[in-house]
This record gives sequence, C-alpha cells and structure tokens, in this order.
Amino acid sequence: MAGNELTFSDDTFIVSKTDIKGKITYGNELFISMSGYTEDELLYAPHNILRHSDMPASVFKLLWTRIQSREEVFAYVINKTKNNDYYWVYAHVTPSFDAQGNIIGYHSVRRKPKKEALSIIQPLYRSMLSAEKIGGIAAGEKILIAALDQMKVTYDEFILSH
Repeated sequence: MAGNELTFSDDTFIVSKTDIKGKITYGNELFISMSGYTEDELLYAPHNILRHSDMPASVFKLLWTRIQSREEVFAYVINKTKNNDYYWVYAHVTPSFDAQGNIIGYHSVRRKPKKEALSIIQPLYRSMLSAEKIGGIAAGEKILIAALDQMKVTYDEFILSH
C-alpha cells in the first residue's frame, strides 16, 4: 500500500457532516488534520475526496443504501489523505433529520479501529476488491455475503462483534 499509515488516539473521534449529496458541511479539527486538506478545501467538497482505492465500492453501496433508508450503519473504512497517506477508521454513520423527519444530511463519527478487527477486515476487503475488479460491485457483494453466511452472522453482527 502506497503512503504511510496514519493513526490517532483511542480517546479521540473524527467527526464530519455532509449534505444529502455527500458534500462535506462540517469537519472537526481531527477530521481536517487527518485529511491533510485545509478546512476551505474540504468544505462543500464531495466526501469521496478521501476515498482510498483499496476500499471496496460494495461497502459504500451498503453504507449509502442503509443511510438513505433512514438507518444507521457501522463500517470499517480506509481513507486516503491529500498526500496519499492512509488511515483506517471504525465509522458510525447516521442520517440527520429536520423537524418534519426529512433527511437533510449525514453525520459520521469515527474512532480508531482495533488491530484485531483489521486483521479480519483487511483480507476480506482485499477479496472483495479483487472480485469487484473483475465483476463489479455485485461480485464484491457476493464475497461479503458468502463470508457472512460462512460465519452464520448478519452484517451488523459481524461488524459490531469486531
């Protein structure tokens, strides 16, 4: 993997908010510093500015499907920085609602993932990514579903147990 792996402390959180199209509307100090971008460069930029090429698209499809369905989702995500370093996060993403109950954006709080969890997630993501390169997002989804079936757990049970 190109670049250096960055990390942050166990007792801090990366926080960001986006509009319904995924454009960044807020980032806390740690979000900004980890990204390597300035606040001005991040605000109103698409959140996928941080998308790392080693991140399976099928995980993002799952994430977007869940939050657009008014559900929260937890996921392990690898992000890239402006200078192509990278960092892993354990993300909790939720929709934000207005007073009438309409989704007006999304809120994500990320914490440092456990190394034990990454030892399971990283090979799974590599398999999913390899499958996606040949057969697209559906092929990555099949790898994830097969892994969950083999472990006899749901996605949420898998993610929340690691």
